[in-house]
Amino acid sequence: MAQTVEAIRRDVEQQSQFVTRLRTEIARIIVGQEYMIDRLLVGLLANGHVLIEGVPGLAKTTAVKTLAAALDCTFSRIQFTPDLLPADLIGTQIYNPKDGNFTIKKGPLFGNIILADEINRAPAKVQSALLEGMEERQVTIGQETFQLEAPFMVLATQNPIEQEGTYPLPEAQVDRFMLKLRVSYPTRAEEREIMDRVDLLHATEVRVVASKEEILTAREVVNEVYVDEKAKNYIVDLVRATRHPEAFGLELQNLIEYGASPRATIYLQQAARALAFLQGEGNVFPNDVKQIAMDVLRHRVIVTYEAEAENVTSEDIIRRILDTVPVP
Repeated sequence: MAQTVEAIRRDVEQQSQFVTRLRTEIARIIVGQEYMIDRLLVGLLANGHVLIEGVPGLAKTTAVKTLAAALDCTFSRIQFTPDLLPADLIGTQIYNPKDGNFTIKKGPLFGNIILADEINRAPAKVQSALLEGMEERQVTIGQETFQLEAPFMVLATQNPIEQEGTYPLPEAQVDRFMLKLRVSYPTRAEEREIMDRVDLLHATEVRVVASKEEILTAREVVNEVYVDEKAKNYIVDLVRATRHPEAFGLELQNLIEYGASPRATIYLQQAARALAFLQGEGNVFPNDVKQIAMDVLRHRVIVTYEAEAENVTSEDIIRRILDTVPVP
C-alpha cells in the first residue's frame, strides 16, 4: 500500500499545481480569510456545496465571486429576496401561442458556480427549489429533467439568523451543504491592509488561472486519496458520537435533539481527502479528519431547547466530542 500511496502522492503533486495559481490570484483581491479560502477549495475539490455565515462586510460574496472569476467556468449570482419564486431559480415553461407549444427557459441554476447570496432571506419554498439540483445534479421543469453540467457547486452566503428579515434554512437543505463556515472579523493588521489596498473607484480585474478540465481531473485524484481503516473508523465514531454520546462516555443526550446523518460520514471522508490533497498528501491522516470535522458537523447537530436555554451551541457539543473521542 505504501507504493500505492506514493503513486497517489505523485498524482497529487502533478494535478494540484493549479491550486497555487488559484490561491495567488485570490490573494490579490482578498486580504486574509485563509480559512474561508481553504474551505472553498475543499468544497470545489470534493464536489460539495458550501454555506458561509457571517455578518455583512466580511468579503463572503467577494470571495465567492473572485473564486468563480478565476475559474474557466460559467457563473451565476442569485440574490435571494422574500419575493423570489422557484421559477426564478430553475426556470419555467413558456407558452408559444403561434404553435401552441411550450418551450423551456432555463434559470440561473444552470451554471457551474452558483452564488446563492443571502440565501436565508428567501422563504422555504424558494430554498427547496435547490434541493434536487444540489443532491442529484439535475433540475426538473414540467415534464423534462435536465442534467446540470459538471462541475456544479452552490456557494451560499447567509447572515446570522438573528439578523432582521432572515428565515432559518430547512434541515433537509442544510444537510446538503458539505461544509458550513463561520467567518469572523479580520485581524488589526489585515484590516489596515484592506484599508490601504481597496480602491473603490477602480476594481481589480481577476484573471482566469484554472480550467474546468483541471478541476474535474483534480476531483478524480481526490477521490483516489487513500483512507486507511483507522481513519475510517475515526470518522464513523465521530458521527455516531453525535447520535449516541453516552456510548463514548459523554453526558450530552439531553442537549442533542438530532445527530448527524449518514451524509455527514460520506462528506467527512471526502472533505478530509480534499484537505489532504491541498496539503500535497496521498493519504488521509486522522488529524485531517479532526481539522475539517467542525465544518462538516456544525450544521448537522440540532440542539434541544434545554441546550438553547443553557446557551450551549452545536459547536460546543462538537468540541466536546472531538476532545473525547480518541484519535487513532
